[in-house]
Amino acid sequence: MGKGDKRSKRGKISIGSWGVNRLRKAYKTTKVKQLETAKKA
Repeated sequence: MGKGDKRSKRGKISIGSWGVNRLRKAYKTTKVKQLETAKKA
């Protein structure tokens, strides 16, 4: 589990990938907002 491991956070950083272990914060906040508006409707 190091820089060559695609599944680890460190590996994602070295590869430049955004996956399950390294989500973008902007994506997370917008998804939460979408869910809240869907519940209100």
